[in-house]
Amino acid sequence: MKYFVPAILAVGLIAACGGPDSGPERTATPSSPPPPVASEVSVSGQRMASDQAYTRPAPETPEVEPGAEQYIAYSHSLGLRLPKGGVDPMIQSHVEACRSVGTNTCIVVNSNINNSNDDYVSGHVSIRAKPDWIEAFLGNVDEATEEAGGEITSRSTRAEDLTRTIIDTSSRLDAQRTLRGRLEGLLERRDGSLGDLLSIERELARVTGEIESIEAQLKALRLRVSMSSLDISYQTKVPPFSNSRSNPLGEAFGDFFYNLSAAIGAVITAFAVGLPWLLLAGLFLWIWLKLIWPRMRRRKQQP
Repeated sequence: MKYFVPAILAVGLIAACGGPDSGPERTATPSSPPPPVASEVSVSGQRMASDQAYTRPAPETPEVEPGAEQYIAYSHSLGLRLPKGGVDPMIQSHVEACRSVGTNTCIVVNSNINNSNDDYVSGHVSIRAKPDWIEAFLGNVDEATEEAGGEITSRSTRAEDLTRTIIDTSSRLDAQRTLRGRLEGLLERRDGSLGDLLSIERELARVTGEIESIEAQLKALRLRVSMSSLDISYQTKVPPFSNSRSNPLGEAFGDFFYNLSAAIGAVITAFAVGLPWLLLAGLFLWIWLKLIWPRMRRRKQQP
């Protein structure tokens, strides 16, 4: 008992003061992680997320939206071959059909007829009209050409997409109009010096001219879309035995005697030019045979 009681007291004092091997202190140390580390991790995670959101590439937008209006300009060309005497009436009927519907629907841009001779006539007509009217007109042309005994030699249609051009031109026009409004507002306030006001007036005049030019371009582009073009060529069927200069067989028959006389004249001319040379060659040949060659033979025969 004398040694046991002091030992128990010593152990109690050590447990109360806490030693380096005490269990509660070892378990308390790793129980809670330091909060600054967790906050730094969360902040860095948010920063990485924000950086990724900032550097993420935006999706590419198409040049023309799928539901946007398309602006297509159509141009047609047609070639007709008609019997003799059928070109002029056909051209007049086509021009009259275009003029009868009015300029809001069809406009005759160009019309001409070429009468080279009695057998061959050619012509050309250029018109601009509404697409629906041109489609109906082309159908009537097929029937009229067949009834007149002619034929269609060529037909073509070309489409040009003006959507991007019109959209870009409209955007330029809106930007210039916005700039003009700002310049007009600066002139109304009159809060600058005289030099500044004059510079604004000059810039306003330039912008106004640019707006008028863009408006004219946009109007021409929209006109090409609303009014399609049609070019028609006309020519006459040439018979095989025609006296027309455009027909090779008729030209050959018509120029037969002229070509024959020209050939005979060429032969006579060649003979007349070559006759002196023939006489001169004959003279040299006679001198050789009568004078020079006998002497050469006698010399060879002498021992």
